[in-house]
Amino acid sequence: MYDPEELEAIRDAKSSWEEGTYGETVDRFGEREETFTTDTGGQEVDPLYTPADAETDYREDLGYPGEEPYTRGVYSTMHRGRLWTMRQYAGMGTAAETNERFQYLIDEGSSGLSMAFDLPTQMGYDSDAAMAEGEVGRSGVAIDTLDDFETVFDGIPLDEVSTSMTINAPAGVLLAMYVAMGDEQGVPREELRGTIQNDIMKEYIARNLYIYPPKQSMRLITDIFEFCAAETPRFNTISISGYHIREAGSTAAQEIAFTLGDGIEYVEAALDAGLDVDEFAPQLSFFFNAHNNIFEEAAKFRAARRMWAKIMDERFDAQNPKSKQLKFHTQTGGSTLTAQQIENNVVRVSYQALAAVLGGTQSLHTNGKDEALALPTEKSVRTALRTQQILAHESGAADTIDPLAGSYYVENLTDGIEEEAFEILEEVDRRGGMLEAVESGWVQRQIQDVAFERQREIEEGERIIVGVNEFEVDEEPEMDLEEVDPEQEQNQRERLADVKADRDDDAVDEALAGLREAAQGTENVMPHIVDAVKAYATVQEISDVLRDEFGEYKPGR
Repeated sequence: MYDPEELEAIRDAKSSWEEGTYGETVDRFGEREETFTTDTGGQEVDPLYTPADAETDYREDLGYPGEEPYTRGVYSTMHRGRLWTMRQYAGMGTAAETNERFQYLIDEGSSGLSMAFDLPTQMGYDSDAAMAEGEVGRSGVAIDTLDDFETVFDGIPLDEVSTSMTINAPAGVLLAMYVAMGDEQGVPREELRGTIQNDIMKEYIARNLYIYPPKQSMRLITDIFEFCAAETPRFNTISISGYHIREAGSTAAQEIAFTLGDGIEYVEAALDAGLDVDEFAPQLSFFFNAHNNIFEEAAKFRAARRMWAKIMDERFDAQNPKSKQLKFHTQTGGSTLTAQQIENNVVRVSYQALAAVLGGTQSLHTNGKDEALALPTEKSVRTALRTQQILAHESGAADTIDPLAGSYYVENLTDGIEEEAFEILEEVDRRGGMLEAVESGWVQRQIQDVAFERQREIEEGERIIVGVNEFEVDEEPEMDLEEVDPEQEQNQRERLADVKADRDDDAVDEALAGLREAAQGTENVMPHIVDAVKAYATVQEISDVLRDEFGEYKPGR
């Protein structure tokens, strides 16, 4: 720490430099922009940063990796001890195709699997439902019963891989299938590793793939917390997602403020359900976006860790250090990818991946260059994975912990993002918490305002997107795109019909009746969902029982 006199001297010297050496040059030649800001315009960027711009108390604000406030990382050795999990996102139209892609990724060195589901599955509908027509297998794999899961994980030992599943409203059903698969393979439940997204708040905010009303959704989430704490303690029960909030257009500060606000809502719901904070909080995980501004993104991750430690300590009196550790997965920014000059996306993804690693991510997905147009091809997936491997083994970015710490600029950004995010959370509290702020539409309006302004900047040329509104070319090369087989929908329906014909209908009815009774009372529904999937009840049959008991969410009603 500099003493006050030294800091004042530095400020005076900087003022002299701004008026003299710097100011005279600007007066004569000007600068590229009248004002420089961070990527989302959240903070103005000064021409130079000094110790006076980053008045950080090292022990209180930074500390050491693995120790509070975790600004510098949640583990003592970070990537020096173990590299981040290279978790490539995949979900092809059919279970067999997804298994093939998973096997390919494992062979190419992926250390974790990440599973994408089609829209019907995410909305709790089977492939033979009228609502599913035209969407089966389009945006991910179609999962109707445990039979599909058995195909997806055929030959993949669940005690050797961790699996992340991007599923929210029917998260309990897909988790139950994973548990059932582990039971089939003889893997003890306490050894199962992975994550379910299970973040319904962000669906109300940014993505709209919800089924049940908020109160009932919270009940399902807290039932999952309780079940996993007892049965699958190594499985992350929720991935509280800022990714989709950022994709919808938010600033970096809004991304972490609304994400941590959702986290607060989940913790409060669990406490209201009678759970002890230190029993479930260590299993909470987070999911953030990585955009192009390397310094802002790295600062965002550092600020989020420090904020969560403060929130869990001061707001919830957590005693277990693991309850205060914000562990997060990162995915590079899908909304930053362009259909024009798609090779440029490889560069964008590389910078975004670097920001995530410099910011201390625990796992990372790098987008394929063609994802602005279609599901990624095997070749583009391999390039995306190789991007991480080169970053890990050739760049040196993982060789020391929190390498940007101490940068006057990065520390100033970290402090600024934290301050702005806490101000947003204070406003959320004034509005009655995240649930109230979301149901009133306030959160959505904040994001929409930023997204509108950003799009205006692009359309008016104030913000350059290379290949889109500047540095364009007349012709684009033809691309080899992944195509969805138009016959797969009918094939999936026939597969589902075969499963229904072969299963024990009495066992299905008995399991669903047990689930209905549990849903009507206060008993944890998860053991009954596990029983139902083991009887080969479908995603929709289970979801429909809960629809009957809980109702469906209709915004504005």
